[in-house]
Amino acid sequence: MQCNVPVIAAPPDTYPVNEIFESLQGEASFTGTPSVFVRLQGCPVGCPWCNAKHTWHVRPEREISVSAMTEKSELPCDSYSRCDVSTLANVVRAADAEHVVITGGEPCMYDLRPLIAKLEAWHHRVQVETSGTYVPLVTPTTFVTVSPKYEMPGGRTVLDEALARANEIKCAIGRRREIGVVLEKLDPIQQANGTPIWLQPLSASSRATAICIKAARRYGWRVSLQTNKFINIR
Repeated sequence: MQCNVPVIAAPPDTYPVNEIFESLQGEASFTGTPSVFVRLQGCPVGCPWCNAKHTWHVRPEREISVSAMTEKSELPCDSYSRCDVSTLANVVRAADAEHVVITGGEPCMYDLRPLIAKLEAWHHRVQVETSGTYVPLVTPTTFVTVSPKYEMPGGRTVLDEALARANEIKCAIGRRREIGVVLEKLDPIQQANGTPIWLQPLSASSRATAICIKAARRYGWRVSLQTNKFINIR
């Protein structure tokens, strides 16, 4: 979708930000936590079920001002603003929540260390959500959620280094055969490192939910239910 927005020139050394908003984290370990979400633009993974396809492409003609980005009323929208570290950190700091979720798109396309270091210096806790197809360039204290995306149309590989850095692993499950992938590729990480595995039913379907509950019981995993959708918030 393309909404009508003004175009500006792009300064260097910035992050492309699609939107910033406050809500509750609805998934996995931080479920129910008041959070500031920073959604970055750009993702080459190409998940067919993605609910943020408007963030896939970073088109120069879709660039807007920071103020226009923070005041967006027409969503989803593929416009974005180029924000330097100080500008972006200040926008986040003005929000009420202490917990910051950097998502996308695919945020680990970018070196997030300067931004996260700035936020952590202001006592924010930062969580990064990634597909695992890039090495997470984050601080040692960043909480990394890896949602590994295997055999997606973009052709990218899930990296062992990304999985090793994960504080939690969150898997989208729509079919029974996907449990086999989790068991083969990801359960050994839980067994070795204690990294929790969360199963998240695709589209909250009853069939996928039943598959997730059965597998979680059998293998000692957990179920993430996107609770924000149940109470109709973002």
